[in-house]
Amino acid sequence: MGAERGAGDRGGRPAAADFIRETVREDVRAGRNGGRVVTRFPPEPNGYLHIGHAKSICLNFGVAAEFGGRCHLRFDDTNPEKEEQAYIDSIIEDVRWLGFDWGEHLYYASDYFDRFYEYAVQLVGEGKAYVDSLRGDEIREYRGTLTAPGRESPYRDRPVAENLDLFRRMRAGEFADGAHVLRARIDMASPNLNMRDPVLYRIRHATHHRTGDRWCIYPMYDFAHCLSDAIEGITHSICTLEFEDHRPLYDWILDELRVGRHPRQIEFARLNLSRTVLSKRRLLALVDGGAVAGWDDPRMPTIAGLRRRGYTPEAIRDFCARIGVAKNDSVVDVALLEHCLREDLNRRAPRAMAVLRPLRLVIENYPEGRVEELEAANNPEDPSMGTRRVPFSRALLVERDDFREAPPKGYHRLAPGREVRLRYGYLVTCTGAARDPATGEPVELRCTYDPATRGGHAPDGRKVRGTIHWVSAAHALGAEARLYDHLFTGDDPAGGAPSLNPGSLERLAGCRVEPALGGAAPGALYQFERLGYFRADPDSAPGRPVFNRAVSLRDTWAKIERARAGGGAAPRGGNEP
Repeated sequence: MGAERGAGDRGGRPAAADFIRETVREDVRAGRNGGRVVTRFPPEPNGYLHIGHAKSICLNFGVAAEFGGRCHLRFDDTNPEKEEQAYIDSIIEDVRWLGFDWGEHLYYASDYFDRFYEYAVQLVGEGKAYVDSLRGDEIREYRGTLTAPGRESPYRDRPVAENLDLFRRMRAGEFADGAHVLRARIDMASPNLNMRDPVLYRIRHATHHRTGDRWCIYPMYDFAHCLSDAIEGITHSICTLEFEDHRPLYDWILDELRVGRHPRQIEFARLNLSRTVLSKRRLLALVDGGAVAGWDDPRMPTIAGLRRRGYTPEAIRDFCARIGVAKNDSVVDVALLEHCLREDLNRRAPRAMAVLRPLRLVIENYPEGRVEELEAANNPEDPSMGTRRVPFSRALLVERDDFREAPPKGYHRLAPGREVRLRYGYLVTCTGAARDPATGEPVELRCTYDPATRGGHAPDGRKVRGTIHWVSAAHALGAEARLYDHLFTGDDPAGGAPSLNPGSLERLAGCRVEPALGGAAPGALYQFERLGYFRADPDSAPGRPVFNRAVSLRDTWAKIERARAGGGAAPRGGNEP
């Protein structure tokens, strides 16, 4: 079991060396814990997991796999007022979707409520904990500040027998919420505020989703977490950096209770992502306030939202491997996450043609009633995916943005007198446009085609710089496209009051797609040529698909990387307009 594996992150990219892996490696070499490595992912079921949790999931399960160990999934369900079974179900689904399996090692902190209580009684009996009757605001006042020591509670020196009696009566339900708490007796003058007689138990007359009304006192996280780790035989308790100041309390509880197993707590910097809020409290406020359609809204940074938008587990695991593990906080550019998705979908997503904002195009010299079946590659990156047939006719639909009456410099698409290539089709030349007399907007383009250029190649070798996509007007199916932008404006909404982006969702109900997409199953992923990567949404109906754009083709991260490297080729992944 102690042999190290080179498993990496299960996403194809080897896990980079980091201080956590070096610490675990040294423990294995030294024979600590008998060479065993047991980690855990311990979410509280009070919301959906987000991309920040994915970093912790990949780290905990990845380290366990690399060192031949195991990783537990354990729910920290010690706060019944905020926890729901629906959250538990979503967490289980998300971790499995990311590609990880805990086997038989699924646990709940509530599995150990009886043992927690017995440990608390032990601390009281040994004079290391006491029942405090101060109000919550008084406890905070007595706690002191970073520059001033705390004051001892007037109830701190209650006799052991009185404390035991009060604690048992707390459990029996004799007192109202907030009447008493159980506190550890440590040091009110400690420079670490977490060691100033922290609360271990509080009264909550609330029904628990698993234990019902059996308990009316519930342990605090700091008390339950370390004991859960010890009970399960966790060897390395990998936590985010905010728990570094809690580590002395973690160690104190385990040392004072002499539980026999003492996991090693290691802290790392949590994920901070630009233009993204990663706070379950604030995400819950968005859901409850109706700012989004739910936890799985594709604009949300939740794993469920990313999945519905079109992200893949491979892309998320690759992202987590790339950002690595550090001890200091930093902000990761969300463009890197998008880049990882593009790289993954470029290899696997079949191509298709769709027109989001249709403009009719008529090829005037193409025979009336004629329909051709043109051959199109399903994925140029993977010839094994084969080809498909797309219908071509006299009347087509193209993107409205692919025509300009007076094209600016560098514009290589349709304009009067301009020749362009129709993807997989022919070279066509725009001869004019019919316009709406009321608005002056073009409603139909007129073109001619060169019959000798089937497949888009000119026998005389003339160069045509512009290539545009299209669908046959008579054969295209109606569809809805949902285009997503960042949910918040600004680069760092987590640093202050976030402002919602009013343009974060654009619904295009008048889209047209090639006929093959009419049978797109919910969850199917495609590259719409020149437009981006799209996922068929569960809202799709037979013959009326709905597609979410997961990400555009324009790769800002690749451009940043090329600039850092001093130039280089453009990223592959599709035809940018």
